[in-house]
Amino acid sequence: MSKKLYIGNLSWGTSTENLRAMFEAYGEVEDAIVMSDRETGRSRGFGFVTFTNGEDADAAIEAMNGKDIDGREVTVNEARPRV
Repeated sequence: MSKKLYIGNLSWGTSTENLRAMFEAYGEVEDAIVMSDRETGRSRGFGFVTFTNGEDADAAIEAMNGKDIDGREVTVNEARPRV
């Protein structure tokens, strides 16, 4: 079953392609996106990565939470549904 992760505190320069590439090391990535502002197109500083396998997602959380990505210490945890 797939699992979606929230990636916070991303550098403004981190692209969707970079995000996907960093997390593919932990398993099959179904989807990855860096959220951007609608008006300016600039990164909003967070994104989401969806793994095909929940165990791979858990391994990515363990390995990547608190790591330096493009000069910023990122937060990685399981995404919560929108309320």
